[in-house]
Amino acid sequence: MSVTDLDTTRLAKANGPAPVLLTVEEAARCLRIGRTTCYALIRTGELESLTIGGLRRVPADAPAAYLARRRAEQRAA
Repeated sequence: MSVTDLDTTRLAKANGPAPVLLTVEEAARCLRIGRTTCYALIRTGELESLTIGGLRRVPADAPAAYLARRRAEQRAA
């Protein structure tokens, strides 16, 4: 079970079905990083996000994918 699964499960229990999209703040909490750092990851393209209207959203599986890439990079180094 990934960090994202844990946090989205908690969100689902509180608010109904598991979210498909996270706010930047929710994604930052999943990754245990600050909001500014999360926006920096989005800006550099390291963390997937999309814009809906004027809102920035992060797919619920994107934090886990980011962690998987980072772990693979560290193993290769």
